[in-house]
Amino acid sequence: MAEAGRADGSAPATHRPVPPRAPAERGCAVQVSVIVPVHNSECWLDECLKSVWEQDFKETMELSVFNDASKDGSAEILEKWKIKLEGVGVPVIIGNNDSSEPRGVGFAKNQAVFQSSGTYLCFLDSDDVMMPQRIRLQYEAAIQRPNSIIGCQVRREPPESTERYTRWINNMTEEQLLTQVFTSHGPTVIMPTWFCSREWFFHVGKFDEGGKGVPEDLLFFYKHLQKGGEVFRVNHCLLLYRYHPQAATHSVLEGTIWNHRVRFLEDRVLSSWTSFTIWNAGKQGKKLYRSLSPANRKKVTAFCDVDEKKIMKGFYTYEESEERPKPKIPVCHFRDATPPFIICVKLQEQCKEAGQLVLLFCSLLIEMAVFLDWRASKQHLNTVSSLQAVLLMDPRRAGKLDVQPSMWDTKLSY
Repeated sequence: MAEAGRADGSAPATHRPVPPRAPAERGCAVQVSVIVPVHNSECWLDECLKSVWEQDFKETMELSVFNDASKDGSAEILEKWKIKLEGVGVPVIIGNNDSSEPRGVGFAKNQAVFQSSGTYLCFLDSDDVMMPQRIRLQYEAAIQRPNSIIGCQVRREPPESTERYTRWINNMTEEQLLTQVFTSHGPTVIMPTWFCSREWFFHVGKFDEGGKGVPEDLLFFYKHLQKGGEVFRVNHCLLLYRYHPQAATHSVLEGTIWNHRVRFLEDRVLSSWTSFTIWNAGKQGKKLYRSLSPANRKKVTAFCDVDEKKIMKGFYTYEESEERPKPKIPVCHFRDATPPFIICVKLQEQCKEAGQLVLLFCSLLIEMAVFLDWRASKQHLNTVSSLQAVLLMDPRRAGKLDVQPSMWDTKLSY
């Protein structure tokens, strides 16, 4: 398995010298705790922990690992690296779930945080590899942004996996880190890159410990935004982010993710809107309508579209409703629609057609002079009355290269 030691993808030195580091003596404040949940991770754990050992961060740091009922050789690898790391001044705390069943990744992360003592928390998945400068650069960013989750750019392994998703992770602008929180990809800085202050972590609250089937990172990210948290990305590739479909996985259901996204949209945006139009009179638009709370369904004034066949129907009847008569929502051409909009798009065609759809969306906004005041979003949507459109897009199935299991796969190893 290839080692990744530099952000530019070039091979690292075979024996890179470990930089001098301030000793974490008893009573000396630890600046950074590296938080690593472990479950059946022996295939990747050596590389992961070596990347902790190779950090060029010169302040005090510690490694806090929670081994969640691993049945492979993870425990032995942890003990080996405990000796190595403590030999260069990095204390290692290892917690264990000694039961026969794992409690889940949310529980393991929480336990690793609880047993740690660092002023800042650097989260690391046991199958990923940090670049040597990761902690230093994210620490420098975090001390300037006490209420932020700090992320970074990543390099995917294998390189051809989830290419479109990886571009999304790495190329969003600073504003898009907040404005794209409603799309299906979830946290705009991915969990394995998170770095934040301990104080802010506990202000937001711990990870959900529901176990299998719970998107604990997405729920924490939503709480973070709801409490006024900021999002920042260090624009350097600081993590080798592995994708391994050969591993046994159990996925968080797509419906679970969808329901959490809709509830977040209702809380953050629709609660401040008195009415709105759903842009998409097809399956995705109707799915959104049916998923809304009864109060928010009543705010939908129309569906709008460009498909003449859909427009010719004149209205959509909500057949599942228990109301009598059943609600009938008008369907109109986008030129006749009234903002604000929820633009609900599922890109499932080929790349060229997906690009045309995005261009059509841009043309729509220009032609109707609908100005997207994303500054409202940047202020955590506290002034969403000035926000004219929200893009609720599911681009995961766009094109052939990105047809993968759910982006929300929860590995049996983590």
